[in-house]
Amino acid sequence: MGIAAIAMVAMLSSCGKKPQAEIDAANAAIEAAKTAEASVYVPAEFAALQDSMTAIMADIAAQESKLFKKFGPAKENLVSTVTLANTVAANAATKKEEVKKETEALMTEIKAVVEENVALMKKAPRGKEGAAVLEAMKTDMAAIEAAIVEAQGMYDGGKFMDANNKVKAAKEQATGINTELKEAIAKVKR
Repeated sequence: MGIAAIAMVAMLSSCGKKPQAEIDAANAAIEAAKTAEASVYVPAEFAALQDSMTAIMADIAAQESKLFKKFGPAKENLVSTVTLANTVAANAATKKEEVKKETEALMTEIKAVVEENVALMKKAPRGKEGAAVLEAMKTDMAAIEAAIVEAQGMYDGGKFMDANNKVKAAKEQATGINTELKEAIAKVKR
């Protein structure tokens, strides 16, 4: 009976070893996802990954405080977390490439809008109110051009999401000016 009890304790304690190798593998995979800028390009997926790891570590801590430790489910969850982290890293790389291409297209589009705005400004009416409005538009156009230069610097630095956001905002502003100029020119032609 005593031998059976010792064998049982030995068997249960063998299941009670903390899965350090799996923890290290999961942490390394999460770090790889972080390096792939998952927090920037797929923030929801990355947050879910971190939450999953936090829950697993809480489970492991709870198991460590027990007499008969059971790390089997935690090991399985850690293996799943490694797979999830690899998927998140791959999704981040894909999204980063998409944002990069979108930013390139936006840069081309905004440069065309800015060039058109410069040409339209020459044709715009210059009455009493028109001159003041044109001066305000010139100031806005200078700000847009500065934003384009800044976005290009971000893009060149590999910060594609920041560049994308900057170009989108500048394009929206440039398109607004373009519409306003076209409407003013159309009114004069009537």
